[in-house]
Amino acid sequence: MTTDVKAAWAISPARPDQPEAATLLWEYFTEMVVRYHQRPAKPGEVEAAMTESPSDDLVAPAGILLLARHEGRLAGCAGLRFRPGWAELTRVYVRPERRGRGGGAVLLAAAESSARAAGADRIRLDTRSDLVEARALYARHGYVEIPAYSQDVYAEHWFEKLLG
Repeated sequence: MTTDVKAAWAISPARPDQPEAATLLWEYFTEMVVRYHQRPAKPGEVEAAMTESPSDDLVAPAGILLLARHEGRLAGCAGLRFRPGWAELTRVYVRPERRGRGGGAVLLAAAESSARAAGADRIRLDTRSDLVEARALYARHGYVEIPAYSQDVYAEHWFEKLLG
């Protein structure tokens, strides 16, 4: 990624209940529901998914939520949950109109930096088979598939990256 691409992006922490963060989390969950069911979300499905998998722990000291802006416009997010010695990556999302501009890579780099700063020596994540773009992003950035470390009902692939 060129410096110019990185310069177009800005990352900052936010609380999940702040309006901009809540908007991005709503969009993330909407996309997860739509892609999983392969149809438009039905009334109440997004709310149910958000209740089933809350984001309120993405705050210090348990975690962090990072918001991305591209050319000053709200563009995406990524979260970390801190575990003893490692961090779990979650809620990686870039708005469709901002995809293909390096945002995923910038969010991963910021999450990795935050994990290192919190004392983590690795990042783990789980994802679904239908999220092929996400799996490709992780693989491009050094994440390797590992055996299951979680029991999430939607998890089908588990990844890890050692932080140097």
